Amino acid sequence: MSGKKLGAQTVALSNPPSFVGRSNVVGKKEGEGPLASTFDYIADDDTFGESTWEKSESAMQKRALAQALNKAGLATANLDWLFAGDLLNQCIGSSYAAREQNIPFFGLYGACSTMGEGLALASMVLDGGFGSLAGVVASSHFCSAERQYRTPLEYGGQRTPTAQWTVTGSGAAILSTKGPGPYITHVTVGKIVDKGVKDANNMGAAMAPAAWDTITTHLRDTGRTPSDYDQIITGDLGMLGSELLLELLHRDGMSFSNHLDCGKLIFDPKKQDVHCGGSGCGCCASVLTGYLINQLEQGRWKRILFCPTGALHSPTASFQGESIPGICHAIAISTLKEG
Repeated sequence: MSGKKLGAQTVALSNPPSFVGRSNVVGKKEGEGPLASTFDYIADDDTFGESTWEKSESAMQKRALAQALNKAGLATANLDWLFAGDLLNQCIGSSYAAREQNIPFFGLYGACSTMGEGLALASMVLDGGFGSLAGVVASSHFCSAERQYRTPLEYGGQRTPTAQWTVTGSGAAILSTKGPGPYITHVTVGKIVDKGVKDANNMGAAMAPAAWDTITTHLRDTGRTPSDYDQIITGDLGMLGSELLLELLHRDGMSFSNHLDCGKLIFDPKKQDVHCGGSGCGCCASVLTGYLINQLEQGRWKRILFCPTGALHSPTASFQGESIPGICHAIAISTLKEG
C-alpha cells in the first residue's frame, strides 16, 4: 500500500499543490447576497449575452477560467490538465467551454460535489508528478437546472419548503506544484451513501448522510478532531441538510460549532426567497474561490476542511421511483505546507 494512503479513503499529499489563481462569476441574485464583495464578476443579465441558458453556463466557465489564469499570470497553454464539470446532461456546459481551450480535458460529474471531485483528482495528479499545473472549474445555472431537473420556468411551478435555489455561478482554481499557498494537504474521497430519500426537492436530506460519512471517515483516517480545523464547510446542504448533519454527528458523540455551509452562506434567507438555501455545482465553487480562500489568505483561518456534497440522481431515476444516492468529498486546505 502507498505510504500516501491513510486509513480507508484518505490521501496525504507529499507535495501539496498550491492555489496560485482563482476566480468566480455569478448571476444577479447571487450578487445581491451577503458574499457580493467576494465575487470577481456579477452579471446584470443571467444570459451572459448568450441565446440559451446552456450556452450561458459555458460562458460563465470560460470567463471564470480566464480570470483565474490572468490572476496567476498564466495562459491556457501553460495548463497540463483541465478538470471541469456541471449539472447538465453529458456535462455540456464544461465540454463546450473547453472546446476552444486546447487543454487536455477531464469532464466530471459529481452533482454539487463536482468542485471537490475536481480538486481531489487534480491534487493527486500533480502530487504524483504528472504535470505541474492544473485547472479546476465547476458551474451551475438556475434556469438550466430548473429545465433539466424540475419544470421549465415558464410553467411557474410551486417550490416546496425543502427546496434549494440552484446558484447561477462558476468558480475556477489553478493548482500548481509550486506556490505560496494555501495548499491542499489531504483528500478524503467519498463513498456513495443512500439512505432511501426519494424526494427530489429535498436535496439536503439526501446528502447529509454522505457528509456525515466522509467527515467522520476523514477524522478517523487522519487522527484529527473537529477542533483541528478553523472551519468544517459542507457544500450545499442548506438549512435542513445542515441540521440533519449536526444531528447525525451528535449521535456519534461529536458536537462542534465550527461548521459552515456554502448553501447557507451565499444567500440571505431573510431578504432572498431561497427556501432552504443555495445548491448547484457553482455554489461551493464560487464560495470557495472567493470567501473561503480569502479568509485563509487574509490570515483569519489557517486550516479548513472543504466538503462539497452531491445528490447523484436524475429525473429518469426519480420517475422510476429510485432513491437518491449521495456523495461527499473532503479537501483539507491549509496555509501551511504540511506534506
